[in-house]
Amino acid sequence: MSRDPDLDLPPETMWSGRFVQALRKGKWEYAGRTGGIRAVVILAEHEGQWILVEQDRAPLGGPCLELPAGLVGDHGDGATIEETAVKELEEETGFTAERIERLGDFHASPGMLSESFTLVRAHGVRRVGAGGGVPGEEQITVHLVPKSDLAGFVADKRAAGVAMDVKLLLPLGPALLGIPDA
Repeated sequence: MSRDPDLDLPPETMWSGRFVQALRKGKWEYAGRTGGIRAVVILAEHEGQWILVEQDRAPLGGPCLELPAGLVGDHGDGATIEETAVKELEEETGFTAERIERLGDFHASPGMLSESFTLVRAHGVRRVGAGGGVPGEEQITVHLVPKSDLAGFVADKRAAGVAMDVKLLLPLGPALLGIPDA
């Protein structure tokens, strides 16, 4: 199988905003983050409960249920993935972690986005505040969901019109696949 020659072309920026840019390589168009900004997504549990967040998302026109997450490098401060994970976990959820374990880098929608994220697991999770996001910028609702109730919780939220972030498939995977006690 021969490689598509358009993939080897330099990217052409069609437009660029503060955080997002639209790019083209020959016939291929895609979006990506500006300035090397990437994301970190956090798997965090506290006392047998998943820590989830719900917030309005402009592209969806309403609320979305998600794992806690944040942008690495959006403040130009040279923050590491681990530092950003702890900061975002505290800001969004009111929990902190003693240690962050990197689980790998992933692409959520590689057919149209160049954005990648690093998945991490938070260890030694404990409450340190109220969470809810950066005042004046974010309005985040924190949900503590027992692991055994996650599928039902998600179904109830979906029935109420809440969108689901694809990364929720991570903790939902075993139940969706019928894998007992995974």
